Formats: sequence, C-alpha cells, structure tokens
Amino acid sequence: MMKTMSHSDTLAAGTFLRKRLAQWEDALAGVLRGKRDVIRLSVACLLARGHLLIEDVPGVGKTTLAHGLAQSVDCEFHRLQFTSDMLPGDVLGVTVYNVRTESFEFKRGPVFTNFLLADEINRTTPKTQSALLEAMNERQVSVDGETYPLPDPFMVIATQNPVEHHGTYPLPESQLDRFLMRLRIGYPDAASEKEILRSGGHVESAVEQIFSGGELVTVREEVEQVRVDEAILDYLLAIVEKTRNYDLLALGVSPRGTQAMFRAVQALALLEGRDYALPEDVKRLAVPVFAHRVLLNTRVSLSQRSTDSTEKVIKEILTQVEVPV
Repeated sequence: MMKTMSHSDTLAAGTFLRKRLAQWEDALAGVLRGKRDVIRLSVACLLARGHLLIEDVPGVGKTTLAHGLAQSVDCEFHRLQFTSDMLPGDVLGVTVYNVRTESFEFKRGPVFTNFLLADEINRTTPKTQSALLEAMNERQVSVDGETYPLPDPFMVIATQNPVEHHGTYPLPESQLDRFLMRLRIGYPDAASEKEILRSGGHVESAVEQIFSGGELVTVREEVEQVRVDEAILDYLLAIVEKTRNYDLLALGVSPRGTQAMFRAVQALALLEGRDYALPEDVKRLAVPVFAHRVLLNTRVSLSQRSTDSTEKVIKEILTQVEVPV
C-alpha cells in the first residue's frame, strides 16, 4: 500500500525544494552579477517549459546567461552560431546515403539536445529560422517525411542584437510567438561593475550543476500544481483582451501567449516560495511574456517603432485593467 505523505512531510519537501531553487539562482548569480531579476525570470521560463529570447547590446552577458542556465542542469548542451549562409540542415540534420549498409541514414543536427543556444539568431535567413518552428512548438523534427522526437527537457535559448541591423533578418511574428519570454539584461549597476573590475574582469566560468534532467522534470510537475484562482485568470484574460482591442496595436496576444503566461505565472510563484499565484506575478511577467507578441499599428510613426514601444504599450494597458483584490 502506498504511504500517504503527512502534512509535516509535505512542508519539509517544500522547504527543501525552495532551498534548491534558491541555490540555483545563487549559482547563476555567480556568472551574471547584479542581475537577480533577470536570473529569476530566466529560471521561471525554463520551469514553465518555455523558450527564451535574450535581446540586448553586445557585451552585457547574453551568452554568459545562456551558458550558465544550461550548465546548471545536468543535460546535453549545444551552441550554434547562426550566420547568413547557414541552411536548415545545419540545424536539424540531413539524410545521407551509407555505402556500407546501402541505405539512407538520418544524421541528427545540433537541435537534438536538451539546451540549444541559438547565438545571434537574427543573422540567419528566414528559411533557416523557420526550421526551428516545429522543434520549438512540437518538440519534434520532421525531415524527408520522417518525424524524430526531441529529448526532454528541450529548450531554445536565442540571443540577438537589437541595434545592429546590417546583415540581420528580423524574426517574424510566428517565430517570436514561440518564445515564452523576451528579456533584456541591461548594463550592470555601478557596484556590480566595480566588483567585476576589481576581479580583473573575470567571473566564474562554470556553474554548479543543481538539478539532473530527471529532477528538472519533477520540479516542472511541481510548477503545474501551483494554484491560480479564478480572479487571477480573469485578470490575465482582461489584459489579453485589451491587447486585442487597443488602438495602438494591430496584433494582440495570441492564445499561445495566454497559455505561456499561465505557465510562467505558476513558475514565478513557485520561485517566490508560494503554491499560489498573485496579481503581482501577472504584472511582473506582462512585459517579458507579452511585449514581443504584439504588433504596433501602422498609424504609429516609424520613429516610435522599437522594442521600447511595445513594452510601453503593455505597461499602459496594465494601468487600465483593474487589479483583483
């Protein structure tokens, strides 16, 4: 007969998990100093089974964060530098003829991994970018009529530079919608930058492995148990509906975006040490989860079209939707 977990056992298990999650964030803070909020959101994205787009200027730690997040879980990791001459087969793999066996064999590409770092993803052509769509959405790859499942967990961490437009191909809306979050790291504060300088510019090159792949799957199951009350759901849906009927927006948040927010809210609540969600979780996640999914109206001038513009619109919408009490 299966033993039922007592209330004290449940509390102990919850305390242990919170300690492990705090240890996880501390490990990442060792390689990306002064960016605790970015680290927490990145971890929340991973726990919510999402993909992460890190968009920022060079030199602020985009690749460092991606490497650290992958190293903190005992899983397979591949880094792929995207270039303009890259082909879909360079990402997914190709079918080749084996002379010895006199048969065709599929040679798996770098996408067959647990963590794929797609560095400078906007430097490759739309055709190659689209090769990742099925992988990101369905966790599988189809080549020459055959379907190959991807490992679990599977996460794409992509980086791109928002200010360098020469030789880049902006990600289409369908691709952006596959990313659960878009984050910007920003410059370090003065104290953190001074600490980096005093260390000679060196930070820890490796991150301690906190979870195994199997443990990560278990923690994700814990995320799904976080309670989201009806009032929180109504608040989330009211924000989504506002984006679909807002004068400044031509494209609102998709149903996929709504589902992504729901999972992200659960993950953030768990990282905050709660088994229930709050309206503050939705407000904190609105910009990183929604801003890259909306499209500005054509009436908005070209000079206003930037990453900041959609973020400002989402913030405006938050002020116009009543927060549940």
